[in-house]
This record gives sequence, C-alpha cells and structure tokens, in this order.
Amino acid sequence: MVVSPEHAPVNGMKRPHTSHRDVADELRERIRSGALRPGQRMPTQAELADEFGVERGVVREALRILQGENLLANVSKGSPATVADTRGLPLAGPGGVKPQPTMVGLAPRIAAAFEAPHVEIDALCLTSISLTMAIGEPLRQIHAGQRKPAKVTVRVLLPSRSIDLAFPAPVDSGDDEGGQVHRRWLDQRNAQGQVLRHNLLALRTSHGIDVDVSFRALPFTPPVKLYLLNGSEALFAYYTLVKQSEEIEHEHMEMYDAQGAQSMLFPFQQGDGLRDTTFVEQSHLWFDALWGTISQDLELARR
Repeated sequence: MVVSPEHAPVNGMKRPHTSHRDVADELRERIRSGALRPGQRMPTQAELADEFGVERGVVREALRILQGENLLANVSKGSPATVADTRGLPLAGPGGVKPQPTMVGLAPRIAAAFEAPHVEIDALCLTSISLTMAIGEPLRQIHAGQRKPAKVTVRVLLPSRSIDLAFPAPVDSGDDEGGQVHRRWLDQRNAQGQVLRHNLLALRTSHGIDVDVSFRALPFTPPVKLYLLNGSEALFAYYTLVKQSEEIEHEHMEMYDAQGAQSMLFPFQQGDGLRDTTFVEQSHLWFDALWGTISQDLELARR
C-alpha cells in the first residue's frame, strides 16, 4: 500500500483533522476517477486506517457512507469491501447521497455528528421521537467507552401546546369535541422530549460530559422537519400526510396525520457545492431566527 504524503501519519501519530467524511471523499474520488474499478476489492480497513492516519472506526464510518451511496458492496468488519458496479444506476445527486426515509437516514448522521468534540444538534419537528431513537446508538457507544465528546448542545423546536394543530387532526372537527387527538399528541410530545432530555443529561453524571438540552415552542405546525448537525450539515424532510382511521380513547376516528419516520430525508453538506452550502447556511439562519423571535420557552409538563 502506497501512503500518499497528504495522508501520511506524522511521527507515527494519528492525524487529528482527518474525519470520516475526508476519507469517504477521497475514496469516492478514486472510484469515480476509475482508480478503483467496479468489482475490485478495496484495501483492508487496517490498510486504509494506516494510509489516512486514522482509527479503524473512522474508516468503517467512511465505508458505510460509500455503501449508502451504492459505491461499495460487502462492507463488513471481516473481509475488504468491493467496489460496486454503478453503471445503469440513477445518480444520487450533487453530493452523491440519496434521500432516505427518516427512520433509515437519520441515525447514521447523528452517530457521525457525535465524533466531534463539541456535538451541536438543532432540530425542528412535530415530536422528538425520531431524534430520540437516532441518538440511542451514539449514547450506547459513549457508555461503552467507544467515544466521548467534551460537550453536547441540543436545541429542539416543537409546536406549542396552545395552538390548533393542522395535523394530527380529525377529518371532521365535530368528531373530536373532547380534544382527544390533541391530548394524545401532547402526551407524545412531552414524553418523548422528557426521554431525550433525561438520556442526554445523564451523560453529565455518568461521564462528566458538558450537556445542554433546551426546548422552545413554535406558534405553528411545522410542515417540514429539519436537523442541523455541527454547523455543517442539514437534513430536511417534508412531513408525509395521510388520511387514516385510528382508535383514540376507545373510539375510531378518521384523521389526518404525519408519517414522520417515512418522510424522505434530504441531506445537504456545507462545502458540497454552492447549493448545499447555501442551504445549510440559510437553514441555520432560519432556525436561529425562529429560536430567538416567535418561539417561547417550552415546559415538558404533563397535561
């Protein structure tokens, strides 16, 4: 394996500024340029870690990114991955990353964000269930001693309890005179937010990590969900609305609701062209404006 000067370890030390994205970018370019051909076996994870001067975990995360872009096959801890044959496949977009359902695409991006020494996550959503679930893996890794950020800052914007939600809502407002639909959503919003806050704040006492978790209430129903990661990445999805029958407090009701976990998540990365960079920057400006103007302090209290 030839080690390029750019990626060579210095005095046997790991290069601290090479991230999994840097490794993925370099390997992606080798695949697209033809230096790595379809069907060719990749170097082992140990060889790649040595070449780039990083830990094997960084290499594994980079390989997972390329596997998600359909550029690699057979990615595992055992044998080396294989360059996939992408001929005839549709292009994934300027950044090479395909949109994925939230339940699939969010967790690996949250896990990657936790590699930073200061983790910063901003989220705008209807409830925090997707974020709570996605953050489970990096928390497990922290408890297992596999990573330890110095600081974690999380800000979450959720709809206010005092507004009439556009969704979830009954098809016929007369069917819900008692407000069961709103109460169920409010219970979910509060319970999931409390779990998220508890799990993160527990890192203070268990691992000495500086954690700040805050929530604010929006005066409207967000038609989209937005996740901003470490100031450099934006994940955006439209809420997918459906009409369905659900049982609420022992009564069947026709209602409009959002399928947040199935909503397609579009990734934007700062530095991946003017479009992506501008989207990330404008998303931060929008979130900060909502946080500092029309939103209010939110207390995750029971109704």
